[in-house]
Amino acid sequence: MTAPRTSAATSTGGGPPPRKVPWTTRLRRDRSLLIMVAPAVLLLAVFAYVPMFGNVVAWQDYSPYVGVRESPFVGWANFARVLTNPLFLDAVSNTLVITAFQLVFFFPVPIVLALLLNSVLTPSLRATIQSIVYLPHFFSWVIVVTIFQQIFGGAGVVASRLREAGYSGFDLMTNPDTFLLLITAQSVWKDAGWGIIIFLAALATVDPQLYEASVVDGAGRWRRMWHVTLPALRPVIILLLILRLGDALTVGFEQLILQRGAVGTDVAEVLDTFVYYQGVVNGDWAFAAAAGLVKGLVSLALVLGANKLAHVMGEAGVYQRA
Repeated sequence: MTAPRTSAATSTGGGPPPRKVPWTTRLRRDRSLLIMVAPAVLLLAVFAYVPMFGNVVAWQDYSPYVGVRESPFVGWANFARVLTNPLFLDAVSNTLVITAFQLVFFFPVPIVLALLLNSVLTPSLRATIQSIVYLPHFFSWVIVVTIFQQIFGGAGVVASRLREAGYSGFDLMTNPDTFLLLITAQSVWKDAGWGIIIFLAALATVDPQLYEASVVDGAGRWRRMWHVTLPALRPVIILLLILRLGDALTVGFEQLILQRGAVGTDVAEVLDTFVYYQGVVNGDWAFAAAAGLVKGLVSLALVLGANKLAHVMGEAGVYQRA
């Protein structure tokens, strides 16, 4: 006597396999949500995806006077010009140096400040300090650079006080040797508050019972931070680090172009300013488009590589396969 066959669903203890819902049913079911998101999708398509077709000029000897259709194709000649241009290579070098420096000395600052605010201060005082620190995020870079000029410039407050005390004044705003420290300090003052909000929001999701259990086990403040707080922040830290690496070749166009003339192109010329001066100022649109595409491909590679590394570390990253 043969035993009756058992279905796969029954043998695993589950119910019947889920039935795939037809797309027409899903469309009727989600039509309200689709209508709500349609304007945003339309704006994204018009201002983000449609302009991508203009990148075809990177393969042309483009002239705005004859347009895309009449401009002759030159193949990969513009990319060869980009990769062999010493000014482009200098801009890449400056960009990578600024990015690496800010990853070390700027990226951890919001994490440290969030940990201090979360563990030391009372809620009311924490909210007050958080609001004060977050305020510069709303300032434009023109205002930020102007404030630093009034404080650290040759006629600024610090230089004036030094001259009154008998010392020689200084001009931090025009010193190429300290330009890296200057722009990092400006970025910290302007944007550290935004990072604090993100990390404090992540800390608010930590179960208080974890802290209570660690106290019962005899863990001090530092061990609670190491074994409870930092593991809770780890997914957010990795996600923001991936996004920062994806944006690594964009280190602040407005901030740098405002100070480029004061310190010179040797230290202040980055990829975005290079593309602007080559394409807009000098009118070499095809060359600038090729340089922009090279930058975009490298940024994409950084995001994919960092996201893969996050998966290896057991984190979700920006996205993960279903």
